[in-house]
Amino acid sequence: MRMGEGVEWALHTCLNLTWVEAGQAVPASRLAAYYELPAAYLNKQLQALARAGLVVSAPGPRGGFQLARPPERVTLMDVVAAIEGEEPAFRCTEIRGRGPAEGGPFPTACVIDRSMRAAELAWRRELASRTLADVKAEVEREAPDAPARFRNWLSRKGA
Repeated sequence: MRMGEGVEWALHTCLNLTWVEAGQAVPASRLAAYYELPAAYLNKQLQALARAGLVVSAPGPRGGFQLARPPERVTLMDVVAAIEGEEPAFRCTEIRGRGPAEGGPFPTACVIDRSMRAAELAWRRELASRTLADVKAEVEREAPDAPARFRNWLSRKGA
């Protein structure tokens, strides 16, 4: 399975938003600039996150984005679904009913379809079991200065 780069961008952006002060909104252009990403494209990801209720946007000169709920209540699957959609990764088209095998008999559901759905379910469950708070804690253990680096960069004008 291949996910678009928007998923990575959205996950890092959500992680960075866990490190801003409560009530502080960060403009999309600033969030994009931190990783040298195209602001217009990251804004599309932020809009998808907003439609999913994961971030909220505040208009105006002090506007921008902030998390809509605590990081403990945002799973990695929430972010992936917001960016990639809810559609299953595998779509069985019942090709086993074509060619010489046309018409069956097929007394059970396609074994390949069942196998792929089981694998995707395991993948989705794993992503649903990890929250932004989990990722935040792990990043802060591995790179304790990451939150301060982001906040310091954010506080500099023109950075």
